[in-house]
Amino acid sequence: MAYVTGVTLFVIGLCLSLALHEAGHLLTARAFGMRVRRYFVGRGPTVFSFRRGGTEYGLKALPIGGFCEIAGMTTLDELSPDERPRAMWRFPAWKRTVVMASGAVTHVLLAMTILYFMAISSGLPNLNPVAEPVVAATTCPTSVCPAAAAGVRPGDRITAVAGTPTPLWPDVVTAVQASGGPTVLTVLRGGETLTLTVDVARVRRDGTEVGMIGATPQAPPAYLTYGPADAVGATTAFTGDLFGRTFAQLVAFPQRIPAVIAAIGGAERDADTPISMVGASRLGGEAVERGLWEVFLLLLASLNLFMAVFNLLPLLPLDGGHIMVVWFERIRDLVRRLRGLPAAGPIDFTRLYPVTMVLVLIGGAVMLLTVTADVVNPIRLS
Repeated sequence: MAYVTGVTLFVIGLCLSLALHEAGHLLTARAFGMRVRRYFVGRGPTVFSFRRGGTEYGLKALPIGGFCEIAGMTTLDELSPDERPRAMWRFPAWKRTVVMASGAVTHVLLAMTILYFMAISSGLPNLNPVAEPVVAATTCPTSVCPAAAAGVRPGDRITAVAGTPTPLWPDVVTAVQASGGPTVLTVLRGGETLTLTVDVARVRRDGTEVGMIGATPQAPPAYLTYGPADAVGATTAFTGDLFGRTFAQLVAFPQRIPAVIAAIGGAERDADTPISMVGASRLGGEAVERGLWEVFLLLLASLNLFMAVFNLLPLLPLDGGHIMVVWFERIRDLVRRLRGLPAAGPIDFTRLYPVTMVLVLIGGAVMLLTVTADVVNPIRLS
């Protein structure tokens, strides 16, 4: 039951993300005075709709994203007389760019909102786990443990060895291995600084004699929590890191398609292979089933960032493709003006139709492959 609940919640989260993507287009287009014909949540048959401010708003039967229809998005769009002055292609390039990019920006804002609430509650994943000089245990293969004998306890933070500062556990190891016999440790325990003398043992390791006290480090935390103010910077930094990783995954995407095909044939599924919305929803269900809500939220945030980056790719019919056309027109007309020629006007989208259809077919084929792989050989939480 928990698994089904997780899958359902993840699908709802995805649908809301896609609907808000379209809402980003709606709000910016209306703010600039463009004519927005329709804004619907979902696809398929209409459940209900109403008109307000010249725009039809409604809900479709299938909870799969949504759409925002702006008059004059391309020159192929037929316009009524009242729509022509407010057709999108008539507006300045920067305004059209803002409208087309607003969907991707909405995904980024959604991801950052999710990550911010994670930062102040369950915490953000520790991307740079560093072992701090905190003792987890004092154990030794011999009957006498130098650290325990000197009074070192689990939870103690070793701040210096023989007067040498040790900000990290590797610094403690280096200083101890270089010492021998009675050695002063500076230890922080419960806010109190203590000075302990440890009789450092000398042992042979890999043919070399080194110092040893028999203390093991405390593992670095997997998640880091922040206060409301600190969480802003932490969220921004984490989002930037995740954004870079997402872009790298998109660059490597074509190279991983053969592994997806092999997985459909029964080969072991590589965890780095692309997944579809089906695969992501299954992972979300597994996360809830195990009580790993932080993983569920991280998956949802990561998918929103992926959709942001993907939508900005300069390929039609994606938003990035429309932005590319807008700035091609802008640069082309600038060059024409420098040559003393008039502006050439909007691009004829009929000339781009064959390329667009090829990209749509390729995208559909990749989607079919990933969905199939996620059904017959899904990636699972380790």
